[in-house]
Amino acid sequence: MAEPEGGSRRYWELDFIRGLAVAMMIGYHALYDLAFFSGPSPVDIRAGIWPLFAVATASIFLLLVGVSLYISSARARIRGEEDLRRNIRRGVVIFSWGVAITVATFLLLREGYVLFGVLHSIGVSIIISRPFVRRPRLALLGGSAAISTGIFLRQLSFDSPWLLWLGLVPRGFYSVDYFSLLPWSGVVLVGISLGGLLYPDGERRFHLPDLSIRTPARELSFLGRNSLLIYLLHQPVLIISMEILGVIDLAGRMPLNIP
Repeated sequence: MAEPEGGSRRYWELDFIRGLAVAMMIGYHALYDLAFFSGPSPVDIRAGIWPLFAVATASIFLLLVGVSLYISSARARIRGEEDLRRNIRRGVVIFSWGVAITVATFLLLREGYVLFGVLHSIGVSIIISRPFVRRPRLALLGGSAAISTGIFLRQLSFDSPWLLWLGLVPRGFYSVDYFSLLPWSGVVLVGISLGGLLYPDGERRFHLPDLSIRTPARELSFLGRNSLLIYLLHQPVLIISMEILGVIDLAGRMPLNIP
């Protein structure tokens, strides 16, 4: 959901994959809203493939954040430009949108509101990845360590909420959207490594025909180019549409605790 590769040229395949993740996100959240606002749902998104589906969707987004960071940095380096301020500004903007979502969900939900969601995590990850963005091999090591540490921490519970953002989850914590830096910043770092492998010096190292003018690649690429805006708007649009159609009942909302 971060900005794509720097410069005027875009790689359609990144927009396409990002757009596919957007479509997956919208579908998953439609099922989530159905269960959250109306109680029992025909699909139990806490079981079967759905938890893995949610993790896969988020992982695609964060991997692409890392790939785009590498491409942007590589192009800036070739042009002899310093991209530190741009990355900090980009991270702050995305984190600020996360804060806006915190405020909105607190006012609307109270229980389960977003304290440190995906936009918080992406915003901070963009900033702290600076030491790795031009060192893709080191990024792979750092990413692997962050992911492993985060998975280990998820098995534990803590008394204090102050390191929730890092991955130390307090007992009884519940949020509708939670993406701690451990392990998710590690996924961004792995994306940086992947960018160095597939787009050295910011250039695609493999041949790929341009399919972005064909259906459905064209539509998915459009979603990918506008992923942040769609992320911010899709839940209000989904909820209002489902309420108008009588599919959900906002007044009868039932909490759905999904880890």
